[in-house]
Amino acid sequence: MTVEIAVIGDRFMLSSMFESAIREACGDAVSCRLLDLPWPDEPMEHGYAKPGMDGLKEYMGEPDDVIAHVGNAPILVTHLAPLSAAMFEAMPALKLVAVSRGGPVNIDMAAARERGVTVVNTPGRNASAVAEFTLGAILAETRNITRGHDALRRGEWRGDLYRADETGEELSEMTVGVIGYGAIGTRVVKLLRAFGARVMVADPYVQLSAADAADGVKLVSRETLLAEADVVTLHARVTPETTGFIDAQALAAMKPGAVFVNTARGPMVDYPALTAALESGHLRGAMLETFAVEPAGPDERLLSLPNVTLTPHIAGASLKTVKIAAAQAAEEIRRRLAGEPPLNPC
Repeated sequence: MTVEIAVIGDRFMLSSMFESAIREACGDAVSCRLLDLPWPDEPMEHGYAKPGMDGLKEYMGEPDDVIAHVGNAPILVTHLAPLSAAMFEAMPALKLVAVSRGGPVNIDMAAARERGVTVVNTPGRNASAVAEFTLGAILAETRNITRGHDALRRGEWRGDLYRADETGEELSEMTVGVIGYGAIGTRVVKLLRAFGARVMVADPYVQLSAADAADGVKLVSRETLLAEADVVTLHARVTPETTGFIDAQALAAMKPGAVFVNTARGPMVDYPALTAALESGHLRGAMLETFAVEPAGPDERLLSLPNVTLTPHIAGASLKTVKIAAAQAAEEIRRRLAGEPPLNPC
């Protein structure tokens, strides 16, 4: 007898790639029912506003459609589908949910625990992608790649970018401060060391790896990092402690002429204060991949500043990310069927 698995993917986390990984891990013991949502071509829900969806964010899918697709399947694999308390009640056969992201913010975890549903996630799925992207972000901002690109698009040849007071230092001459030493931060540090940068790390909950310590990476306080880094790159998680912690005071403490990079999450940053620091010239520039509200509104002042590089929350977008997430979800299903404990319970 085969086990039914409901898969709800999208146009990034393709349901077909999940199915392939599940079949490779579980063989003929499973059958998959596939559905793909229209994200990212259509925006997800970012807030907590919809009735009956209290506490859920970053999700896509109508509850009735999700319930109909899952049916009596005991296992659901998803990326963005919401799972509220009422939805769990409507799916009594559901026993395992594998959510292909670092944090299950689209799932009511209290309701899952109450109903005995195991939720697993895929930590580190996009760590390599975001780390690579971060290095590109730093180079784009510090070496005037964005300025030169924007000027040529306008029909201007900015030879002045070769001036000594305009051109940027090389990474081998810079001190880069990494806030957060998790799966992404550790990879960013390794890449920075390959460029010869002096690297500082601020994270009160971890210790440096032996290799990083041997390479001269320094574990320092956030205050020291802000005061001494030429580039500050953010890789912490959003928690009550980190929400809004890059505020006006933190930005004022940064070295004059420094560059700020955020490829993590918007809620950790006071964006009006960042805008003021950029407009005043206290900060040379910023690279922003995430924003306080997404999509960023057309009237957002940051979007028009000349000393900012901007991308629409795409740092984790790589096919490797999808493959890693699919393989991790498939392994969790194999373990469930084999009676083994989950690797990444939430």
